[in-house]
Amino acid sequence: MPFRTTLPFVCAPSSPSAGEWISALQDAMPDERVVLLSELDAAARAMCDVAIVANPLPDDLRQLPNLKWVHSVWAGVERMMADLRDSDLKIVRLVDPQLAETMAEAVLAWVLYLHRDMPRYARQQAARQWLAHDYVRAEGKTVSLLGLGAMGAAAARRLRAAGFKVCGWSRTRKLLPDVACYAGDEELHDMLGRTDILVCLLPLTPETRGIVGAKAFSALPEGASLVNFARGPIVDDQALRAALDNGRLLHAVLDVFEHEPLPEDAWQWVHPRVTVLPHVSAPTDYRTASAIVASNIARYRAEGVLPETVDRQLGY
Repeated sequence: MPFRTTLPFVCAPSSPSAGEWISALQDAMPDERVVLLSELDAAARAMCDVAIVANPLPDDLRQLPNLKWVHSVWAGVERMMADLRDSDLKIVRLVDPQLAETMAEAVLAWVLYLHRDMPRYARQQAARQWLAHDYVRAEGKTVSLLGLGAMGAAAARRLRAAGFKVCGWSRTRKLLPDVACYAGDEELHDMLGRTDILVCLLPLTPETRGIVGAKAFSALPEGASLVNFARGPIVDDQALRAALDNGRLLHAVLDVFEHEPLPEDAWQWVHPRVTVLPHVSAPTDYRTASAIVASNIARYRAEGVLPETVDRQLGY
């Protein structure tokens, strides 16, 4: 069967996963021709009205003069939003149920890590100290989720199944089974006050940047812990370090940072109350993501219908 249309895949020049993405996307769309932007001449670029992207350079997108919309293979699009703030190009982000389940698995794993005092026992092992500590059942701990979108809802289900009390906060009110749901700035402080482990799953927007700062840490009970699986700038680094140093915060599991890879001289590497992860909490599944992209583009080809696009005001 001949290829119907050429689909450019636009990514950073140094992207190590470009080959895997093109292979998976091509398998999911056998009647399309998925190629790197660099493989298209000017005439072919002028024919493209949609592109698949992974953190593209703005100058690369400008080489597609008739581009109407782009489909990101990532769930987070804040970088692209900033790069294209003066453009009316429509952006579709990846919404993949598998990604939500992968994130939920990570949330449960690292909440259990904190719940069962793994950092403390690791320190004791290093000191060759044999000392057991009292066990608290999961029912005695409250885990609070910042963000109740697809990932937050999936994480809430896993945590409830494990026996934890679960709270959740979002910009607008959500209703989830067996979850105490909070909304708006006025209710955030109340939720934090009953939290043992705080998990960040929020998108990065102007409103969420620095939302976990000194005020939030002061609202948490002394001895609470933090898991950040969202974006680095959502947590105020200086306030976090102060809360860890003064004992207000017991431990922080950090998978995301303002600058990635995390610089070798960053304080987080050596802080005894920090666990550093290299942005691995929810890796995208090439196969399931490509199937979703393929379905959305097929509908657009057939009906002219775009998937839900990013709200430029909300940032997601």
